[in-house]
Amino acid sequence: MTNEHRNFRQRLLALAAASIGTLAASAFSYGAAIYRAANPEPLRTAALGETVDTGRWLVTVTGSRVSDLPPTGRKPLEPKAFLLVEFEADNRSASTAYLPSKLFTFASQEGKLASPTFYLARDKAIGGSLHPGMPERLTAVWEWPAGETPPRELKLLIGSQIYKKRDNLYGASSWLDRDPVAVVPLAIAAKTEGAAPS
Repeated sequence: MTNEHRNFRQRLLALAAASIGTLAASAFSYGAAIYRAANPEPLRTAALGETVDTGRWLVTVTGSRVSDLPPTGRKPLEPKAFLLVEFEADNRSASTAYLPSKLFTFASQEGKLASPTFYLARDKAIGGSLHPGMPERLTAVWEWPAGETPPRELKLLIGSQIYKKRDNLYGASSWLDRDPVAVVPLAIAAKTEGAAPS
């Protein structure tokens, strides 16, 4: 066998070995992804007052209640029930940002409730963008469907975000929504009437 044939055979064997290794790694990665999707890890349960790291935000839920008034204190023309969740948010990124609409959702209430409206606790105004390193106390407010009474217990899901230096759509850096990272069991306080919550 000539040196040329020997070198060709060695290159062929090396290519075959590399291909088999690549296929094996791909199969393992694919199998692991399928297993994780079929067997998701249980969500972390966070208590009231416990801080949850969502990626871009540090979130601490402190309480919840039902009221016939929004945080502004302006009584609606028609009787309504509002679900209020009080929390603190700390922007950990390098730039000013708005809270994501998917920050809070409720287990078993998918499609029933719209995204919450965020109010600043200090002046009851609708929350705008929050600055990095300046934690704010806020209230998330949902208008409960007419004719229905909010349950006394709910499971609040806290969503997460991940930073991508270059996203797949525009090639720009951005924070992208991800799955919830924690669940907070809420015992909803009885409905308060005639005054906005403090």
